[in-house]
Amino acid sequence: MTGTWRREAFTHRAQRLLGRRPHDVVLILADADHFKRLNDDFGHAAGDAALAAIGTRLTAWAGRHGVTGRLGRDEFAALAPIEPRHQELRLDHLTRLMARPIPYGEDRLPLAVSLGAATLAAVGSRELPVLMRAADTAMYEGKHTGRIVHARPDHAQTSTINGRRQGRPGTATRTAPTP
Repeated sequence: MTGTWRREAFTHRAQRLLGRRPHDVVLILADADHFKRLNDDFGHAAGDAALAAIGTRLTAWAGRHGVTGRLGRDEFAALAPIEPRHQELRLDHLTRLMARPIPYGEDRLPLAVSLGAATLAAVGSRELPVLMRAADTAMYEGKHTGRIVHARPDHAQTSTINGRRQGRPGTATRTAPTP
């Protein structure tokens, strides 16, 4: 539906790209804002159209040498080779691209996407899980703002539970009930 790779295939391809070009790639995490409301207000077909638009736009942005994947429900990742001197311009373009409404029948659906970006230079790691954690933390720092947030080294230090950033839905730790 989205034209992107599933998580496992994305991870495999992203690790290969990162291994070849660690110094000039940008990792993006994208999460649709208010996705449940879009589904509730316009129907699931509209939600599908939004997911397809996000996948298509990220794939176009990443280019033929990049890789894009859908990580889950309304969350996507892209890894694109971009020379450092062009990264800011390309990230600004992505922000504008993701904010464009989606043509849907006679209507134009609103689309809002939170974005986090991570690079080896900014985070200090070439490891994909570290870059993804940093981009995820940056993305949630700017959730619902309409702007892209660049990961910092401290974003890579965020605690995880089962590989997901602590504080994300589904990461609550459970304590055993007291007798």
